[in-house]
Amino acid sequence: MMTLNRRQMITKYINRSLAMVSMTVAIYSCTPELQVKEVSKNLPDLYKDETDTTNSAQMNWREYFTDPNLVALIDTALMNNQELNITLQEIEISRNEVMARKGEYLPSVGLGAGAGFDKVGRYTRNGALEATTDIEPGKEFPEPLGDYMLGAYASWEVDIWKKLRNAKAAAYNRYLSSVDGKNFVVTNLIAEIANSYYELLALDNQLAIVQQNIDIQKDALEVVKYQKQSARVTELAVKRFEAQVLSTRSLQYEIQQLIIETENKINFLLGRYPQPIQRSSEDFGTLVPALVSSGIPSQLLQNRPDIRQAELELMASKLDVKSAKANFYPSLGINAGIGLQAFNPTYLVKTPESLLYSLAGDIAGPLINRKAITATYLNANAKQIQAVYNYERTILNAYLEVQNQLASIGNLANSYELKEQQVQALTESVDISNTLFKSARADYMEILLTQRDALESRFDLVETKMLQMHAYVNIYRALGGGWESK
Repeated sequence: MMTLNRRQMITKYINRSLAMVSMTVAIYSCTPELQVKEVSKNLPDLYKDETDTTNSAQMNWREYFTDPNLVALIDTALMNNQELNITLQEIEISRNEVMARKGEYLPSVGLGAGAGFDKVGRYTRNGALEATTDIEPGKEFPEPLGDYMLGAYASWEVDIWKKLRNAKAAAYNRYLSSVDGKNFVVTNLIAEIANSYYELLALDNQLAIVQQNIDIQKDALEVVKYQKQSARVTELAVKRFEAQVLSTRSLQYEIQQLIIETENKINFLLGRYPQPIQRSSEDFGTLVPALVSSGIPSQLLQNRPDIRQAELELMASKLDVKSAKANFYPSLGINAGIGLQAFNPTYLVKTPESLLYSLAGDIAGPLINRKAITATYLNANAKQIQAVYNYERTILNAYLEVQNQLASIGNLANSYELKEQQVQALTESVDISNTLFKSARADYMEILLTQRDALESRFDLVETKMLQMHAYVNIYRALGGGWESK
């Protein structure tokens, strides 16, 4: 144990060191002025005239999406998606960075051992001293002289200006930011799978419509061929009907290709090689999106992972500025060591003769290369200002996304209702035109145009239904739903 005098000596030494630090602060306290940019979190109070704070984003995605096939696909993607797994490793990297930063401001302690020997020339200063000096009465210096050492050493940079602690806090905020980044990936992944799934259902329905139209057009072609034999129409009418059948059959293969590509897109998101996607397409036309509660805009600040991610990045950048500012001030380092050293291993246990210890401190501050430190400081501040703008942009983008999807839901509902009436009218017109053509009261061009319009209207109806389901998916993503695993 240290004697009282030794403790007093060490305390006196530390006090002197701290006094020297205080004296040099004035020399290094001059730092450049920084541009200041305050963050704005101003959001409108409401979306349109809605005042209900109920928010669909708080629903678990298993409750929001009720199709069991879609739920199974999302489950698989959350386990196997490569992008998500890459993001999880980014979280691990950020966690390890926190560990590294924490280790920087803690004392570094190590153990060491060594052995060696040396032989000096007899006609040198050290050789002459060894030749004339006895270790003990009647015992000369051994030749060669051994050197054995066992000890512990420690070094510590005293974090007076919180440079290291701020760096650790910044790393921790970036770790939390990476977690929210992962949550944002989850939200987008769920939305992308759901949108692709509904797109696949729409393509199935469009393919069924095309196949039905092919059968109708083939029947009309047979009627035209019969009428040509009766000299009621010319070969021109037959060729026009044949061309329409061929065009519709070609469209069938185009849709089949889109189905394959969409299936493979979903398989890619699920992290697996191509295989059929389980789905039920028959009831697609009767799907009715559930009512969505948007809540109030301020809830976006908590629900949207990308907003929280941007906020944490902003907090980290502010700490980076503080850490960079501390580089202008002198740093205090303390080094200490204690151990045993002797020329013979048997003497290592003989204390205090073999005991050695040291305690040293140093103060170092920038003198010549202040421009490099200034540049680092100004860059840290510029990145902080970037983070402010990025945070404000993320909030603005989130609000506009919700507004767009709310408008889309209402407009698509009205559009779908009108397109249903259009399909009904054109379907009836096809039947009427066929009847009139058979009785020679309408020409073949009227039939062709009517069939084409009817096909396009049914396609548009399916397309509008798909857009409705996309809006239902996208509003959930825009509100910040899907990432919570509760």
